[in-house]
Amino acid sequence: MKIQQWQYFAGQWKNNFTDKDFDRCQAQLVLAFGESALSSNEELFNILKDRFPNAHIIISSTAGEILDDEVYDNSMVVSAIQLESTSIRCSVANIKKHPNSYEIGKQLMNELLTDDLCSVFVISDGTYINGSELVAGLNETSTLYGKYIPITGGLAADGSRFGKTYVGLNQMPTAGVVAAVGFYGSSIRIGHGSFGGWDEFGTDRVITRSDKNILYEIDNKSALDLYKEYLGPYKNELPGSALLFPLSIKEPNCDERVVRTILSIDEEEKSMLFAGNLPVGSNVRFMKANFDRLIDGSSIAAQKAFTSLSNTQPGLIILISCVGRKLILQDRTDEEVEAVRKIFGGTSPIAGFYSYGEISPFNPLTRCELHNQTMTITTFCEV
Repeated sequence: MKIQQWQYFAGQWKNNFTDKDFDRCQAQLVLAFGESALSSNEELFNILKDRFPNAHIIISSTAGEILDDEVYDNSMVVSAIQLESTSIRCSVANIKKHPNSYEIGKQLMNELLTDDLCSVFVISDGTYINGSELVAGLNETSTLYGKYIPITGGLAADGSRFGKTYVGLNQMPTAGVVAAVGFYGSSIRIGHGSFGGWDEFGTDRVITRSDKNILYEIDNKSALDLYKEYLGPYKNELPGSALLFPLSIKEPNCDERVVRTILSIDEEEKSMLFAGNLPVGSNVRFMKANFDRLIDGSSIAAQKAFTSLSNTQPGLIILISCVGRKLILQDRTDEEVEAVRKIFGGTSPIAGFYSYGEISPFNPLTRCELHNQTMTITTFCEV
């Protein structure tokens, strides 16, 4: 595996990293993460096509870009991947042509699944796609050969505006798109790790009325009114302040808790729209940020990813962290990326972005999950 990284920032391209003997014409895959206006800029897309003429190009809009151990805004970070002994295949779908996000997940996996599929990396629209349904569809098909295929990735973002997000595969990015790439063969090794670091507070409550990712009632009371009580003065800053106080969800018959982020509120319906589903009967607790624990969470995610690669130095490290973490950490945001670099050491290239949701299994050889408010890491290497 050989990598070349570029960054477009302040109107200029800069080569940030190039492995020895990297050949741009032999690159099979390009991952480009950029601010919304840049990710939908046709001139930049054409430059990538010309620079890497034989590569599949996946572009995603972001809420901030990660390169090496720094975080940027209003830039585009590009990682071109030249694989030595691994083949790839890509698939794409648009919600406009499908009945729901679940069917998109099933279709993508159906198009990629073979007996030598090793892993799948997914980049999804972050506004029109229901992340929980997408992941359920991916999982439904991934076990046809008797095992879970490792699936990682994330949901595109639009800064803290929560407007349209853009994803594209080999064409100009648009809203409603999900792109996936499958890695095939015995030479590729994929590591992954995901962790939050938020503190739970208050008592366990029960979701008593919801419709997929729309929450209406907790303990038979208006969820929005209850949430405002917990927010105190922050309630006047909704929906933006909701990123600072996510919910911890434990679904019935499930051992693990997941974090869910509020995307928007409906005052008339007294409802809240979340990035993932909240099934009736789930236990729910409110959460708040702890700066040091968030940064420690990044270290834990990195250690998980490193361990799952048997402590092998990766050829590429992709970080997908939630926009809520960035809004909380503010000037300390770089510290969570620096914490990842400290765990991996060495000079492995790092790229990534701040998202509206993260996709990763909790543990190796298990189904993938939709996460919010985590640092989620995917590592790649060839042996």
